[in-house]
Amino acid sequence: MKKVVTILGARPQFVKAAVLSRIIAKKNEFEEVIVHTGQHFDANMSDVFFDEMEIPKPKYNLNINSLSHGVMTGQMIEKIEEVLLIEKPNAIIIFGDTNSTIAGAIAAKKLNIKIVHIEAGLRSYNMQMPEEINRILTDRISDLLLCPTDTAIENLQKEGFDDFGARVVKTGYIMKDAVEFYSKFSEEKSKIIDRLELQTKPFILATIHRQENTDNIEKLKSIFESLESISNETQVVLPLHPRTRKILAENNLDYNLKIIDPVGYFDMLELLKNCKMVITDSGGLQKEAFFNKKYCIIIRDETEWVELVKNGFAEIVGSDKQRILKSFQKHKEDTLSFSINLYGNQVGLSIYKELKALVLN
Repeated sequence: MKKVVTILGARPQFVKAAVLSRIIAKKNEFEEVIVHTGQHFDANMSDVFFDEMEIPKPKYNLNINSLSHGVMTGQMIEKIEEVLLIEKPNAIIIFGDTNSTIAGAIAAKKLNIKIVHIEAGLRSYNMQMPEEINRILTDRISDLLLCPTDTAIENLQKEGFDDFGARVVKTGYIMKDAVEFYSKFSEEKSKIIDRLELQTKPFILATIHRQENTDNIEKLKSIFESLESISNETQVVLPLHPRTRKILAENNLDYNLKIIDPVGYFDMLELLKNCKMVITDSGGLQKEAFFNKKYCIIIRDETEWVELVKNGFAEIVGSDKQRILKSFQKHKEDTLSFSINLYGNQVGLSIYKELKALVLN
């Protein structure tokens, strides 16, 4: 039987991969081997996580994390190459723009193994972002580029991909399938709304973790002062990344917010479903806000998901306090229609069909 190896490094990638893994297992036309690089160490990713999410457990866990970009990526290339030499797959599957993504692509390319890049063609046009470098390099050496949007297709066309020999296809964004599928699970399994006593309290869901915001203390202070001002009117619930928490503590910064530990996927879905608005610098949460019909204030200077802004479902405000507060006041009572389809339907099946054609031919 022919085989694919899926390279994953972060919990959101596992959630996305679960959609495709279920289809691969059900069709039983080729074998999938899952590799966890360990890039984002997450204590929540235990056997219970995989059982509850109905995700196949990784065959390999490389346990590579908490290193600089260069050291981490180098070690991943070495270890992924070892796996590929053992498994001898017909193709590898990679998601998004992490160090695990580019490491998997490089290791496979050197061994002449076909590369399938899911979420291809995204661009922020900010070369200060490590993710942007990973995206560009991964796309350039991939064989099958599965794009979530028309904008992603256009980005690749502008970069000359029509002449590069890769197949470029718009399939939609696979997280849409994941949100729809796991929504019923989160209602049954998550108790976070009760635990935080949010049943009758309107709240804003916020997340802040990008280096461009956390490594600049003035930016970080401006963002958290904004959130504190907003919390005087509407409670702000902030699952706080450990790195952000550490930086706040090191700089003796303390804010009157409902700060909680990072949450699992089911809890995050319930927070998204029940909040009034999302304020974030996360790329993934921007789309998940849209899928859950919530307006999103983007704490960045650009976004890869430009269709959200173009269609009035999000606003880019950077780290400027006045812009953040102005956007909140402007949109806090919005009643938008989220009926427009920006990211496709049955995306997992679309991706599977393209993958099958590559692997089985």
